[in-house]
Amino acid sequence: MSRPVLDVRDLKKIYGEGEATVHALRGVSLTVERGDYVAIMGSSGSGKSTLMNILGALDVPSSGAYLLDGVDVSRLADRQLALARNRLIGFIFQAFNLIPRTSAVANVELPLAYAGVKPRERRRRAMAALDLVGLADRARHEPNQLSGGQQQRVAVARALVTEPALLLADEPTGNLDTRSTEDVLTVFDELNAAGRTIVLITHEPEVGDRTKRLIRLVDGRIVHDARQAPVTV
Repeated sequence: MSRPVLDVRDLKKIYGEGEATVHALRGVSLTVERGDYVAIMGSSGSGKSTLMNILGALDVPSSGAYLLDGVDVSRLADRQLALARNRLIGFIFQAFNLIPRTSAVANVELPLAYAGVKPRERRRRAMAALDLVGLADRARHEPNQLSGGQQQRVAVARALVTEPALLLADEPTGNLDTRSTEDVLTVFDELNAAGRTIVLITHEPEVGDRTKRLIRLVDGRIVHDARQAPVTV
């Protein structure tokens, strides 16, 4: 058995003190195996954004343990944490976060540039990632020359290019119309079919329905965690 990509044990997150105390997470435990496709859903205030920030190593829990691809994140120094975040997690955000007036392929290359990969190899890997999301023919286009759905697919390619253990997507279709949403979800379906591990944070039922497993949070606790048959489209 391979180790889980995510191994979360009794995570708690508390903000504030006294009467202003907020229990954002109240003992969350879950594992995500390699190749899984998970949606974490919950209404505003459910704790899903706090959980995403901890899973993405952008925040630390008040207590509990979190292993990312076997690495105990809580034991890492800041520099080690940044390295783990860059190498092990591919982030996809609602707002795309592409650099304007910069080509799609240059945007996708960016994580590799930070990692010190040589230019020729960066370009090869970036083009391969764009090909995976069906945008190799748009490699020279800048973000303002692309539709919203295409921009999000470039962002997916950027997340893929470092070959991370986990793709972590925060409301990835929140800014997209119905057609673009379908295009992006089809890319996720294909990536997962090829073995990628994907965790989506979403409040949209049609997005959650596409995944293999649905987790619901209410008031900082998991109230539902079950396998499901993906919707056929």
